[in-house]
Amino acid sequence: MRKLVRSFVLSAAAAAVVLLGADDPKPLSLAPYYPTPTKVVKAMLELGELKPGELLYDLGSGDGRIVIMAAQQFGAKAVGFEIDPKLVYQSRQRIKKRKLTALASIEQQDLMLADLSQPDLITVFLLPGSNDKIQPLLEDQLKSGARVVSHDFTFRGWEAEREIVVEDPEDEAMPIHKLFLYRH
Repeated sequence: MRKLVRSFVLSAAAAAVVLLGADDPKPLSLAPYYPTPTKVVKAMLELGELKPGELLYDLGSGDGRIVIMAAQQFGAKAVGFEIDPKLVYQSRQRIKKRKLTALASIEQQDLMLADLSQPDLITVFLLPGSNDKIQPLLEDQLKSGARVVSHDFTFRGWEAEREIVVEDPEDEAMPIHKLFLYRH
């Protein structure tokens, strides 16, 4: 089943690239929306050693669940970058409902245009080709000591400081998740 889901995710991403076209001025979707299970979100933030007062960026923030947990449970300043206007709206409403606007926000922005020089921790759940696209930006912009946690897909040529496996039997489509911690 996991291979089927990954195949679907990769096929959907390939279709998005074809549909958007190389000359289309719209931002390119770097991954289809697939919500990260709560158990995995918490493991990502713990693996990334997120501390109160630190700044987290979630690249491709979907419905904002990583940003919300970072603010609510870890006391971090958290910013998500998302291009889908419906997901941006949904995320902002969830943040407002939880009264987290002082700590959490969502930017409707192409993450390829984001300034990545400030965060202490960056979380990503993007496709392998998308990680390849953002990798030069991370290498050029990350401040010394910044951490990156990637969900399921690695960064080429980077050696993970730690790797963990998170099992989530409730996620029938993807019951096993790998997380990778990198430090700049």
